[in-house]
Order: sequence, then structure tokens, then C-alpha cells
Amino acid sequence: MPEKKRAKTPAPSKPARPSTRKAPAERAATGDDRWWDLIERSRKGAAEAQAQADRLIALMTRELTAGEILAFDTFLQERIRDAFRSDLWAVAYIMNGGCSDDGFDYFLGWLICKGRKHYEAALVDPEAAAKGVDPDDEPFENEVVYYAPARAWAAKTGKSSDDYYAIAPQVPRELLGEDFDEDTVYDEHPKLARKFDGGAASC
Repeated sequence: MPEKKRAKTPAPSKPARPSTRKAPAERAATGDDRWWDLIERSRKGAAEAQAQADRLIALMTRELTAGEILAFDTFLQERIRDAFRSDLWAVAYIMNGGCSDDGFDYFLGWLICKGRKHYEAALVDPEAAAKGVDPDDEPFENEVVYYAPARAWAAKTGKSSDDYYAIAPQVPRELLGEDFDEDTVYDEHPKLARKFDGGAASC
């Protein structure tokens, strides 16, 4: 049976304009360094999303307390919130040949799992999400990272994932920026369109 996914905070019918708050690179707290380090270490030797998630779960289970796993999950949800932007959704749409709401969630999971440098570069310039990426590696998604904290917490405490979701952090988010136009998005990002063949399949 598929693992339960936390309820998402619905995006507003009229997305808010981009926030003026500083990008994470400008306001990063030293406390975030530890969580980014976990992500970087989970990437080593992991060619696929599942392998990276398995390494991340092992690292969290071995090195973190149950409370620290919750803190990591809060950090993860905050990074998703900060990247929940229509300009990044447009890039995800091109890179994956289309992108649903769940597909965008999984794209953001992939982006975070690429590491701090890649993630923060994409917040400054969304097209940087595609830098160094091979189009043949599509889809650019990581769904399983969303479940990693719950699985690590369950392994640490001996309780169930359902018990975790009863206390899991909930970080509100809303889509930042105006909706992009699927009919013109390839014209607005010609370099990406050429690199990713301008596909139009849905994900």
C-alpha cells in the first residue's frame, strides 16, 4: 500500500506576487548547514532518487535524535516553501515535458536533493535548475524524499509512520508569482526548450 503523504496546503486561487524576503543564500542560518550536509552526504554513490532516500534515512536514523528528525523535516518543508514559485514551475514544466501539481512537488524534492549550491542558484535564476543536467535523465523528480523523515523517525522510535504524521511539522506555503502560460512557456525559455526538446507531455 502506498505510504500516506502529508496533506498539502492548497495554493490560493490568485497566486501572490513574489515575496521580497531575502533568498536563503542571503539569510542562511548556521543551523541549516547540518541539514544541507546530510543531503550532500546522502548524494554520494546514489545514482537514483530511491538510493539517495535510503542513504538519507540511514544517516538520520544513525545520527539524529527523534526530535532532530522533526527539525530536519521542518527544514525540508521550509526549502519547499521557499521554492514554491511559478517561475520554477515553468522550468520544471519544460524539463519534464509538462508538470502537474504533484509533479512540481516531486521536482522540488529533486532540486533540494541536488544540494545547497544547485538549489540556491535556482532560486536566483530558475533556469540554473537545469545546469549540468542531462535531458536523458528525465524525469527530474524525487518523491521519496518526502517520506524519508517519517521512515527514519519510525526506525528510530519503533513507532509507525502514522504516529509520525500525527506530530509532523506543517509549514504553510502559497504559490509565489503569476501563473505561466503553457502555450508560451517554451518561447519564454528558448535555451531550455532547445535543450529539453520542447516536449509537451504531461507528468
